[in-house]
Amino acid sequence: MISTSGVSLRYGGQLLFENVNIKFIQGNCFGLIGANGAGKSTFLQVLSGEIEPNKGEVIIDPGMRLAVLKQNQFEFDQFTVLKTVIMGHQRLCQIMDEKDALYAKNDFTEAEGLQLSELEAEFLELNGWEAESEAAILLKGLGVHESLHERKMSEIDGNEKIRVLLAQALFGNPDILLLDEPTNHLDTASIDWLENFLVNFENTVIVVSHDRHFLNNVCTHVADIDYGKIQLYVGNYEFWYQSSRLALQQAADANKKTEAKVKELQDFIRRFSANASKSKQATSRKKLLEKITLENIKPSSRKYPYVDFKPEREAGNELLQINEVCKKIDGETLLNRINLRVNKGDKIAFVSRNGLAKTTLFQTIMNEIPADSGDFRWGVTTTQAYFPKDNAAYFDGVDLSLVDWLRQYSKDQTETYLRGWLGRMLFSGEDALKKAHVLSGGERVRCMLAKMMLSGANVLVLDEPTNHLDLESITALNEGLIRYKGTMLFVSQDREFIQTIANRIVEITPQGLIDRTMGYDEYLQRDDIAKLRQQMYGTVVGL
Repeated sequence: MISTSGVSLRYGGQLLFENVNIKFIQGNCFGLIGANGAGKSTFLQVLSGEIEPNKGEVIIDPGMRLAVLKQNQFEFDQFTVLKTVIMGHQRLCQIMDEKDALYAKNDFTEAEGLQLSELEAEFLELNGWEAESEAAILLKGLGVHESLHERKMSEIDGNEKIRVLLAQALFGNPDILLLDEPTNHLDTASIDWLENFLVNFENTVIVVSHDRHFLNNVCTHVADIDYGKIQLYVGNYEFWYQSSRLALQQAADANKKTEAKVKELQDFIRRFSANASKSKQATSRKKLLEKITLENIKPSSRKYPYVDFKPEREAGNELLQINEVCKKIDGETLLNRINLRVNKGDKIAFVSRNGLAKTTLFQTIMNEIPADSGDFRWGVTTTQAYFPKDNAAYFDGVDLSLVDWLRQYSKDQTETYLRGWLGRMLFSGEDALKKAHVLSGGERVRCMLAKMMLSGANVLVLDEPTNHLDLESITALNEGLIRYKGTMLFVSQDREFIQTIANRIVEITPQGLIDRTMGYDEYLQRDDIAKLRQQMYGTVVGL
């Protein structure tokens, strides 16, 4: 078990944690959540010993081994991929090095012979003879091809390094596993593999992730950082979110609280407990949820933006027609004879192994770059609002307050009206007078969403709108787009986002499009589509 006793941490004048007392019980997976800047990654560093708290201590049961997902991609450049993974178990790696040094001698003393005997016994106890095969299995599951295993880390690209470092953290069955954004840069097949690994992992996992689908599948508990405290809740992210919102609603209606409202929350707990029987962690999670009482649910102080896109007018039946569009960039063919008809009410998720292909298609249909050949035509009744992947041009060097920045895109120029829209995006009071060029990535995204909502467009084109957003903003955007009555073309790496919004999947391949009217999970699971994708790419691929 790993726990904290009275942990407090300040950076300058900012309080991150105050008197945190928490126990992470063995055999569970804890999702560490909190708003941007709440200190999720910092708390993992406190647990790992990388950061010393101002007060208090971290307590790890004697003999327990802790493993951490490393963030420095260049730390192991002089080692081979396989060796880097095995280095995740420091003692085993040390034994292997000491053995190799002794066996390299032409002759050794009696003391060295005794030392070698002891090393061999410990090596056997730590399952050292299976180390290389275990490392290879982890690498394969995470999509690192066998041909790379004996290459040096300096010879592989950044995405491959991230996967190797993840395999390193998982190696050797650590007692405590700390993972900070482990799904970054993984394809869906590798994420599925990691989910299954963690579901079957019998020790303790503490994970930070913006991937709600991942948190919902692997977590037995949520650890919520709020106002410098950390509160533990049984259940996954979805259960925490729904129950905390219900509790917040009840708290807001304190004067109107009735037996009916209490019953609503109790019914929700029971429904979730029943649904957990279908989850991958059915038995353990269901037992935990059955013990939840109304008193276990507390309202969150977290603030959610209000996202609501309303088309000013309904589009006709002619939305968008793309004909034989081709585009190369730097000699690479990204769009190869693309033909697509967009229908009224479509919510199309565009997917591809090549991220640049998706962005290039959106830039083309939004007239940001010209096609090399072919054409496209928007329907005369359509109005489009575009969220580009790179929004720097809207903010860099722009010396306007947020009120004046938003005024550029509004018919109603009054400050009260504009502040209302900014307030929806959590810019209230003095925040609305911030300069546009000083905003963080997440703040820029929220401003772009306010701009798009003001437009009243009946077609939304969104390229990675969840980038830089915290879980609260992602959830609010997700719900707003589910409610949206217009037509959508979008790209996202958030699997929950795609599955809950899209009614059509279009995959851009080197040979053209795969176009299916269905949900994302079905698309990923269909064997006939997997075979077609393999033919189109000419190899086995993941998304």
